Amino acid sequence: MSAEPTYSSERSGEALRLKLAGSWTIGQSALETSARKLAQEGKGAPNVIIDLSSIEAMDTAGAWVIDRARVEISARKVPATIEGQMPGQAILLEEAHYRSFDQPPAPRTFLIFDLLAEVGQNVVFAWQDFVSGVAFLGHLITAVGRVLLNPARLRLTSIVYHIESFAFRGLPIIALINFLVGCIVAQQGLFQLARFGASTFTVDLIGILVLRELAVLLTSIMVAGRSGSAITAEIGSMKMREEIDALRVMGMNPIEVLIVPRLIALLICLPLLTFLSDIAALFGGLVVSWAYGGISPEIFMDRLKGAIGVNTFMVGLIKAPFMALVIGMISSMEGLAVQGSAESLGRQVTNSVVKSIFMVIVVDGLFAMFFAAIKY
Repeated sequence: MSAEPTYSSERSGEALRLKLAGSWTIGQSALETSARKLAQEGKGAPNVIIDLSSIEAMDTAGAWVIDRARVEISARKVPATIEGQMPGQAILLEEAHYRSFDQPPAPRTFLIFDLLAEVGQNVVFAWQDFVSGVAFLGHLITAVGRVLLNPARLRLTSIVYHIESFAFRGLPIIALINFLVGCIVAQQGLFQLARFGASTFTVDLIGILVLRELAVLLTSIMVAGRSGSAITAEIGSMKMREEIDALRVMGMNPIEVLIVPRLIALLICLPLLTFLSDIAALFGGLVVSWAYGGISPEIFMDRLKGAIGVNTFMVGLIKAPFMALVIGMISSMEGLAVQGSAESLGRQVTNSVVKSIFMVIVVDGLFAMFFAAIKY
């Protein structure tokens, strides 16, 4: 077993000689401690000599800490030199010598300027995302056109698989969330409207709010978080493993093979999920209205028929395909933007979910203004 790194000091004329012994290697637990003690020597001496002639072994770590001690002794205005090294040790000391890096002074900044610069940068990024989205939409339309002109290129098996993944497997959690939201809206509506003696108007509130806004919005957000992130992760993993490049080498269009089936599945699934979410949320409102407000199911259904129309029901269904298109495009674009690292994959999946949810809310707001303008 190698000896621990040690040293001894002795006066040699006007110089202080520090004679190192033992094994100065990274495997020695006392390496750093001995090196720190070594750097404290030399106080009051005209100069210091670090003698390596008795060292049993030295590796890169040992060379680095010895040279660091020499530099720290020299920093106290005490000249320090290294003697007695073997040729191999001299090479280690030369290659692994201690380097100090001066920290540049931090640039002077102003908070308002930094804030404005960040806002401008985000605007530029948003514009770049918009341009990229328009270009990607063009590629997507071209791929769909090729599929329509040659239906044999349509991958029905892939579409059915993704419909099962997006709709069938996602239905329980989506229906449960909409059921609970319907319960909450009913409870709050009954509580607030009871003060005005208008508890029965809770049915109107539930029907209009759920069918026009809440069901499609919550469903789209859940699909963006669940299915959109899965699309980004799947395509991103293929990009990392160069499977997408392999498709191109084989003469296949990755957009046609990977993205069109997923997008078609989303366009089919989201309206269906929205319809089922409407039913779940209305059922939740009915249960709470009956248990909490004393509104029987017969009265609830009769009041609901008078409060809503076909247009109220259709508003949510009209929005659903557009939200599916937005989610599918953003998820696919972020998946194709993945680089060759796991960090990049995680970052793009996060961006996919955040951007999809943001754009879903924006699209919902635009449709709300549009339907209000045409009084639909």
